[in-house]
Amino acid sequence: MSLVDSHCHLHFDPLRDDIAAVLARAHQGGVSHMLCVSVGLADLGPIQEVMRHDPGIFGSVGVHPNETGAATSVFDDLVRLSAHDRIVAIGETGLDYYRHADLDVRSQQEQFREHIAAARKVRKPLIIHTREAAADTLRILREEGASEVGGVLHCFTETEEFAKQVLDLNFYISFSGIVTFKNAQALRDVARLVPEDRLLIETDAPYLAPVPHRGKPNEPSYVAHVAHCLGDVRGVSWERVAETTERNFFALFQDAA
Repeated sequence: MSLVDSHCHLHFDPLRDDIAAVLARAHQGGVSHMLCVSVGLADLGPIQEVMRHDPGIFGSVGVHPNETGAATSVFDDLVRLSAHDRIVAIGETGLDYYRHADLDVRSQQEQFREHIAAARKVRKPLIIHTREAAADTLRILREEGASEVGGVLHCFTETEEFAKQVLDLNFYISFSGIVTFKNAQALRDVARLVPEDRLLIETDAPYLAPVPHRGKPNEPSYVAHVAHCLGDVRGVSWERVAETTERNFFALFQDAA
């Protein structure tokens, strides 16, 4: 049975410094493919270095909203960098209002729009991050025609209503180790309702390690815990979750197929 980690940061410490062992544990745990996600334009080089270790690793290009620079256009760079081998998505991008100033909000929104425009230009799906910005995230996705390329709401922590609206916009929903946390019952309730053909799983490694590894650095091998949790929540086997999410990964990220 094959698992796919649809969102991780293998180029971040401490994973990068122990990459051979991290990948060995991933394969031993049944993880066949991983998407190494960019948070800044300078990430392409480190991501390419990680991809050299394993043909089952793919990458993205994007600027995380917390890394947004004021009045800095990224459209041309995103289009250019997305042409590199095994780059299958634009992102992660989106909005994060957890810590922000007014200037940051404006800059985040401008660069979010540019990411969507670049994704439409190169016909690659989007990887979306949203935190305390649900209404603006939905509004900008609609205004910029993001449904043309679709994508994924990664590390999902929003409401059932938000989930319904992004599903209507041609997006998938990915659950991380957060779904295993004791205080995450509301999130598990949402996870029960996501259509099987729109479901993905991830680690967001090295962050957000699932139970029973909470508080430790996360890694792709731990995505199995997310699959087991979702199987329990949805009343199916974890093997079915693995099979479904693997199929969905390649349906969404078609350049990885």
